[in-house]
Order: sequence, then structure tokens, then C-alpha cells
Amino acid sequence: MLVDDHCADLPTDIDDARLALELTRRAAELASRMRAEGLSGESKTSISDVVTAADHAAEDLVAGALARLRPDDGIVGEEGAAVRSRSGRTWVIDPVDGTYNFLAGLGTWCSALALRDGEGVALGAVHQPAVDEAWVGGRDLPTSLNGRPLEELADLPLAEVAMATYLHPGVLHVDTLREPWLAAIAGAATVRMFGSGSCDLAAVAGGRVGVWAQQSVPEWDWLPGAALVTAVGGRAEQVEAHGHTWSVAGRPTAVEQVIAALRGQGEPRGQGEPRGQGEPRG
Repeated sequence: MLVDDHCADLPTDIDDARLALELTRRAAELASRMRAEGLSGESKTSISDVVTAADHAAEDLVAGALARLRPDDGIVGEEGAAVRSRSGRTWVIDPVDGTYNFLAGLGTWCSALALRDGEGVALGAVHQPAVDEAWVGGRDLPTSLNGRPLEELADLPLAEVAMATYLHPGVLHVDTLREPWLAAIAGAATVRMFGSGSCDLAAVAGGRVGVWAQQSVPEWDWLPGAALVTAVGGRAEQVEAHGHTWSVAGRPTAVEQVIAALRGQGEPRGQGEPRGQGEPRG
């Protein structure tokens, strides 16, 4: 089992935050090595939704370590790892988030891990190897980046911040997705699509991006980053709009305005002044 090769040195008394940091780092390092040695991908739901042997190997590494170090906790993994919880706690694994970017040689991908319990998400960790950034934070732990605690997010309106988002081209024909999404992004200072939910949400926690929104987000793409955002004073909400579930996180006022726009309520530009038609947004 991969845990024997990669995680056997981890002590049984390691705390949850340190464990999450170690496992995301080691999973990302394993995936990076496997990519360097050569990988191919297989499509799952679409040509852009791919999986590689590195995804499976990294998930096995994390799941194996958790089975040894947290035997009573449950496990849910994107690639199929599943263990029933006896403790009321469950670890949620995204071994390679942003696999399309990963396989293409782009740097915006990470390994992510979250711990949830009966009260919700307790802890999240994200490791992005391309920039050597390790994030961890949660309910009782202010978010830190490479061991440095982050400042609490200042509240700003949507019109003054960048918005990270994504809507798959295959659903652009669905009016109840496309029109709310367009209304939301119309109010932002600028819009970015990076291709990794956990990397996006880490950037939100770090104040680099003001707000993030995406529809139909699985828990492994949501919980690690949501923990980071809320642990620096941000807001993370999953809401229904026109029959679809949207996940929105970031600076509180910007989140409120994105949700209002998705639901067709209020002015999408929030507190900002309307721009002239065709004015660049960066």
C-alpha cells in the first residue's frame, strides 16, 4: 500500500491540521513525480473532465494514511475512496483538483483535503506545488499560508473585486444557468477562470480574488476552500437559484450581491458606478 512508502513516518499523535498539510503536500508531490515520468488521461463526464493514474495514486496515498492514523473517521474521495465513519467525522479528498490543468502542464492545480463533522466543515487544506503554497484553516484555526497567519478579509462590494468562476460550455444553452451567471459576472470589477475550485478559493482566502461562484460543485471541490475562506472572516454559502445549486464564497458583501444577482434580485453592479459600454475590465 502506498502509505507504506510515503506516509509510514507520520506519527499517530499528529494533530488534524498538521496531518492535512502533510497529506496534501505528499499527494501533490507524488502526482508531480508521476506527471514528470509521463501520464495520459481518460475522460469522465466530458473531454475537459479527466482522470489520470496520478489522481488514483494520490488518493490512495491519502486514504491509506487516514486509515492508519484516523481509523474511526470516514473517508470520501473524488476517485472512489469510501469508508463509513464511526466517529462522526469524515475526510473529503480531492487528490488532484484541476486535473485538466495538471495534465496539460499548467500550474493551477492542487491537492486538497477537508474534514467535516456534525457541525459542518471543520478544517481545510490545499497544497499548490507550482507555487509552493500550503494553505490550512478551519473552524478553530485561522487560515495560514506557508505557516503565516492571514489577515481577516476586508469587506468589499462586487464592483470592486475580481470574481473567479466557471460555467461549462456544455450547459451554456440552459437559460436558468446562463442568464443568472451572466447577471452575476456583470457586476464584478473583472472575471477570471483558472480551472481549479480549491486553488480559486485559496486565492479568495488570501485576498487575491474577491469572490468565487460555481454551480453544481461536489463537496471535494467546495469544502477545503470554503474552510479557508470562512476562517479569515469570509462568507461561504450554497444557495438555490432557478432550480440549481450555486456555491459562493468570498468577501461578505460581494457574496451577498452575487447571490442576489443569481436569484434575479437587485442591481448586479452593487455599489459601483456603471461603466461605459465596451470599457475594459482588466
